[in-house]
Amino acid sequence: MGYDLKAVVADAGLLTAAAAELPSARISPLRQGLALLPVDRVLPAALDGAPGPPPHGFWTLTAGLQRLLAGWSRNGTVAFLESEYFVGAGEENTAVWRAGSIVLGPLHLRDDEPVPAEGTPVHRALRELGVTADADHDEFTAAGLDAHRSTEGWSA
Repeated sequence: MGYDLKAVVADAGLLTAAAAELPSARISPLRQGLALLPVDRVLPAALDGAPGPPPHGFWTLTAGLQRLLAGWSRNGTVAFLESEYFVGAGEENTAVWRAGSIVLGPLHLRDDEPVPAEGTPVHRALRELGVTADADHDEFTAAGLDAHRSTEGWSA
C-alpha cells in the first residue's frame, strides 16, 4: 500500500483566508485547528507560469509556491509537506515558514537514511505548527493526516 502527500498545512483560518485568492483551492480541515491545501500539478504551474525543476530536492515546491508561502507566513506559520511511500520505500521533504522566512528546513529524509532523533521531517514540521502527540498518536495521526492515502484523496 502506498502513501502520497503534497500539501500546504497551516492554521485553518490563516489557510482559508490566504487560499481565497486561488480559485481552484480546496481546503480540507485537519485536527488541532489546522487545515490542508492539496498541491497538485496545476497549482505550482499557475503560480510560476510554467513548471520547472523544483528547488532544494523537492518534487513540487516551485519558486512561485515558495514566494506565495513566504507571503502567507507573515500571518502565521505555514508548512509545505511532501511524503511519498510505497511498500515502505519512499521519501519526505518539508519546509516551514514564519514571518516571511523559512524557520525549519528544507528537511529531507529517504527510506535508506536513519530517522533523526528529532523525528521525521513531517513530524518536525507538524510540531512547528503546534501539533501535539500523545501516548497513542504521533503528530501525523494527531493532526489527521492519516485520513487519506493520496493528495488526490484530499482534493476530492
